[in-house]
Order: sequence, then structure tokens, then C-alpha cells
Amino acid sequence: MNLPVEFTERMKALLQDEYDEFTKCLDSSEYKALRINMRKRAELTLDKLPFNLEAHPFVRNGFYFDAEDEPGRSPYHAAGLFYIQEPSAMMPAFYLEASPHEKVLDLCAAPGGKTTQIAEMMENTGLLISNEINKDRARILSENIERMGLKNTVCTNMAPADLSKKFPEFFDRICVDAPCSGEGMFRKNDEAIENWSVANVKMCATRQAEILDEADKMLKPGGRMVYSTCTFSKEENEETISAFVERHNEYEIIKEVRFFPHKFKGEGHFVAVLKKTGEACVLSKDLKPAKGISEKELKAFREFEDKYLKVKISGEFFKMGDTIYLAPEYMPDLKKLYVLRSGLILGEMKKDRFEPDHALAQYFLPSMVKDDYVTVIPGDSDVAIKYLHGETIEDTKASKGYHIITIDGISVGWGKSDGRILKNHYPKGLRIRY
Repeated sequence: MNLPVEFTERMKALLQDEYDEFTKCLDSSEYKALRINMRKRAELTLDKLPFNLEAHPFVRNGFYFDAEDEPGRSPYHAAGLFYIQEPSAMMPAFYLEASPHEKVLDLCAAPGGKTTQIAEMMENTGLLISNEINKDRARILSENIERMGLKNTVCTNMAPADLSKKFPEFFDRICVDAPCSGEGMFRKNDEAIENWSVANVKMCATRQAEILDEADKMLKPGGRMVYSTCTFSKEENEETISAFVERHNEYEIIKEVRFFPHKFKGEGHFVAVLKKTGEACVLSKDLKPAKGISEKELKAFREFEDKYLKVKISGEFFKMGDTIYLAPEYMPDLKKLYVLRSGLILGEMKKDRFEPDHALAQYFLPSMVKDDYVTVIPGDSDVAIKYLHGETIEDTKASKGYHIITIDGISVGWGKSDGRILKNHYPKGLRIRY
């Protein structure tokens, strides 16, 4: 690998006797991994998946897969059974240690690996604000939140300085996976090598300090913050954390961990765990949904629920435009926030009739839906691919109405039967061509 001269000099000073082992490792193949969505797994055994899996050493539902495997092309991926995630990138959320019914912020969240991992640790409860400053990346983040079936997450597209005005000392935990110079990704990203410079490292360190200062404003006393980068430079890692603690002496450093590719089966990563001292103030639940839902609209949803579901959907409903949402706990006031997704989208009102959204299908477990309205497709069948292509499915035995389409029992989308065929309701923008 052709590395910048200044970078090699800096790494020799950092690694000393380990430098040759490090550079040799960069010429080897990268490790690939995924995280199983344990909520959606249902009764599916992992040996049924069409690729080999090896357990991640820290993350219980993380697994390495072989380089020749292509799980992203599998129907199980579309169904949200797993999230493909670099092995070292699973560690920041691991150290965040989020719990159910907390208020958590993922400040630099796209494309969604850490958000979906944190949400699972929260058991899809509480409130998770998943923020991304880049609009295009925020859209991808929102799509991954939907695919993994999350209901506790609000996806925002905000600058940290604007977000901090809205949520002073609000969160129990904050994850800051900061934009960085990307040195840890050199093995898998040639563009990171081309864009590297000492000047860029210093620029990133300045930006990271600004992001951390805004994160501090949003963390409760007694709260936990995890800061991470995918770079090796001390300026962006230990020195950034040291300078932050000097500016904010109410913080203590709990842990600092480096992941080097010649020591860990993954790319380069740095993680720092910080605790904000002091006692948390008790905030009233003064954040309310933007708009209510009328009795007539709620009745239309309950009629849908009575016909198709074994369970009742509980919680706080609200409506924006024609779309009905299920709010997460501690639902924030959405004013002055640019929001791409706010809780779980249930569906839309169309001429006094409720029409379910794709997000609701991805959230449902088949056990929540009446048996007559669950259609099971084998994951290794041509029918699964046809459905993801957007084609209709012949089924003369299906009850008339909406059906949850499942891939081996894992919900992937809606179909609607007229008694002869299931009309495909898989969203056009997600349809797969392969």
C-alpha cells in the first residue's frame, strides 16, 4: 500500500517496533461483519443463513462473514434481519451501554450502524435521537432505521449547535462518532489515503472539539458520553479528549481504547468513555407531540388493528399531514427541528380509510398479526426475489385484505390480496434489481 510519507513517519513514532506488522496487515484483506437484529430473528437459526458466521469477540449478536459472501444481496437483509457493520465500528455503542427507557443521542449517526445497535440495547424503548448533519446521509440513516423496525427513534438533520439549543442537559447518554481524517479506513478506502494530510488532521481535531462542546450542553450531570473516531492520530484521539476534559473539568475519563488492525480483526478505531459528574436534575415530561389525532382517525386505525392484529398498539399517537405516527417515550416537541422520521410511521389516512405504511410492516413481528394475514416466503426461493422486485404473488388461498409478507418468518413488507393474487406493496424506491 502506497502511504503518505508524513503518515508513515507519524505511525512509526506511534507504533515503534509494531510498525512493520501494522503495514503488513494493511496489505491483507479487510474483515467483514454484520450484526443480527435479535428482535426480528424470531425462531430462525443462524445455520439456516447462506453464509458462514464467526462470533465477534465482544458484541454478542455480531458476526464475521467470509469475503466471498454477499449478505447485502440476501432477502434477509431487506427484511432487516441484520445490519452489515465494520467489526471495530460496533465498539462505540458497546461501550455506551445504553439501557431501556433512557434518553439517548447518537449525534453523528449516519449511515445507522451505531443507531440501530443502540436502539437494540434500549430494547426499542425510551427515546433515541439519531442525528446527521448531511442531508443525503440522513436519508440513508432514516431508511436503515425503518428497515430494522425501530419505533423509539427520531431521525433529525441538524447541526450540533442547533440541536443543543433544543435539548439542554436532556440526555442520559450521548454517542459522538466524530467525523475524522479516516486513517483507520486506509485498508478499505483509497480515497481516505488520497485526501490525507497533516493539515486535514488538525482541521478534523478542531471540528471534533466543537462537536464535543455542543454534546456537553446536551448531556445530563451523571450522564455517559462515548467519543469515537476511525483514525490513529493522537490529535484527534487522546489529545482531543484531554483538551475537552481540561475545558470541562466536570468530566472524568473512564476508558480509552485503541483498535489496531494488526491486533484486532477489524479496522482502526479509537473509543473514549467519559462520565459527567454531578447529580442529574429531574426534567418534567414537557415535550409533547406536534399535533393530536382525531377520534375519527383513531377509530379508523383501531378498525384496521381489530381486523388484522393479535395485539393492540399502545402509546401516544400523533398526526402530521395525513400521516399517523406512534410516538416514542419522552416525545420531543418537533418545532424548529428538521425531522426525517419521528417514531414509528403507522400509516396514512386516505378518504377516512387507514392505509398502513411500510415502516409498520418492518416493525411487526409475525406473532403480532393474525395467522390468516401472514404470508410466509422461503428465503431461498424465487418468490422472495420476485417480491423484492415488486412482482405480484399468486395465492388463491389467501384471505382478502392486507398481508404481512415474511421471509422465513421475518417481516419484510405488505401485500394485499383480492382472493387470487397478492398485490405487491413493497415500496418502489426499495425494490431490488439483481
